Amino acid sequence: MSIFSALTSTSSCPHLYHGYPSNASNGSTGISHVILRHYNHTGRLQNRTISNQQSHIGATAAVLLFFSVLIILENLLVLVAVVSRIRRSRRWVYVCIANITLSDLLTGAAYLVNICMSGSQTFRLSPALWLFREGLLFVALAASIFSLLLIAVERYTTMMTPGPQKSTRTTYYRIYGLVVLCWLLALVIGFLPLLGWNCVCSLDGCSTLLPLYSKTYIFFSLIIFFLILLAIGVLYGAIYCHVHRSARLGPQRSRKRSLALLKTVITIVGVFLLCWGPLFMLLLVDYFCASRQCALLFSADFCISLAVLNSGLNPVIYALGSSDMRKAMAELLCCCCLRVGLCHPDTFTSKDTSSTSETRRDSLRNSFNKIRNLSVASPPSSPTKPRRTPRKSRLSTTTSCLSVSSG
Repeated sequence: MSIFSALTSTSSCPHLYHGYPSNASNGSTGISHVILRHYNHTGRLQNRTISNQQSHIGATAAVLLFFSVLIILENLLVLVAVVSRIRRSRRWVYVCIANITLSDLLTGAAYLVNICMSGSQTFRLSPALWLFREGLLFVALAASIFSLLLIAVERYTTMMTPGPQKSTRTTYYRIYGLVVLCWLLALVIGFLPLLGWNCVCSLDGCSTLLPLYSKTYIFFSLIIFFLILLAIGVLYGAIYCHVHRSARLGPQRSRKRSLALLKTVITIVGVFLLCWGPLFMLLLVDYFCASRQCALLFSADFCISLAVLNSGLNPVIYALGSSDMRKAMAELLCCCCLRVGLCHPDTFTSKDTSSTSETRRDSLRNSFNKIRNLSVASPPSSPTKPRRTPRKSRLSTTTSCLSVSSG
């Protein structure tokens, strides 16, 4: 952390902090004068009190903390379920879903950290730690957008390539390589202010929403995000036109499955735009608006909460849009329930055993009645139809959980 502290040091601009200690913080109170001066310059100190005492968590912060923990838990559930599906089916789309789920998990964790380090704690942070706190959300945002782009590119490649699609080892190496590239780019873009692209020594170029962020960096990030979202829209438009033209060709079942998956992914992109769109527009207003001139920028908590809500909606979209995901999450919940001891295996076993015994008893009774009727009065011979082979009954979720719990 000492390297980042050196990158955010005020030694290159002593005229802005003349009379302050060399570390730009008061040792007795622990208040950072750098953050205090930037908040005062942008007008963010209005209606805020600075106290040396630890502030208690309010009702609003408690609700936001609860939802942050809920987002982390539900994305963790989806991530474990998707990883189990990757080990079984080895489809590339599950790798992409796991990637975007991991970014949603990071969003929930970053928002949780942001809440715990906000309020009166904000002015006790060093500039490097403040930039790290805000950079986590930008990393999560960049990872989500790059993950959506990765899904769009791979879906476009899969839909446009004729013939059967099989996941080869080369495809998996390419997917994993692109996932690593997504996270490297997200880390670089999200932590650029921590690496030196900030306004610690330039008060006039500071953002109002993020007082230590440079407006040029925010505008640069918005341009990248808008270009990526535009590329995603173009790719899905081309995919939709292709599916619409080739609806009469190929197996109908395969086309329906691809179209259903396409609808799920488009829903994810649409919800992403609805949730993050207000915050994008607010950042755009922040770039063109001078400090203390736009009162709209002082009430951005709703837009930030709406953006974080997107990470809680994605698992619901997965569950509603994919039967495989519903089955995987149901199996995982059932297994966790049995492991913890909230459910007893005997309840499931007794129900399954009783239903199986009744089915066998009915089949034996029907067979006996048929044999007795044939022996009493045999009808004229008629061409016999080939008997159907009995269908193998699929294991239910409860049965698979019992097998896992007993193993």
